[in-house]
Amino acid sequence: MYAARIAFLALSAVASLSLARAAEANREPTRMFTLLNTSDHSVTAVAVGNTDVALGEPLQGGTAAATVRLPEGGCVRDFRVTFADGTSRTYAGIDVCRFHRLRLGSWPR
Repeated sequence: MYAARIAFLALSAVASLSLARAAEANREPTRMFTLLNTSDHSVTAVAVGNTDVALGEPLQGGTAAATVRLPEGGCVRDFRVTFADGTSRTYAGIDVCRFHRLRLGSWPR
């Protein structure tokens, strides 16, 4: 009787581990994305859709780059970028499945 209980517990643990691994394999991988700031101003905030993306520190203007972790979602996303001078710009319809980098350039005022 005791051996049967131990065997049952061992099989239950193996089954749970197998299910956890299967669920992990089916999960969408984390999508990393690079922002290249070629504008004249530092980037202070980035939002993808309605979710803020962690920059860590401001992304300096010039030719600085930062790789960020995108929130879960579909392939086509809108990026809202806020600059140190207080302006913001929306980069709409970026296909993050096809492209893995976005160039944040200067624009006429």
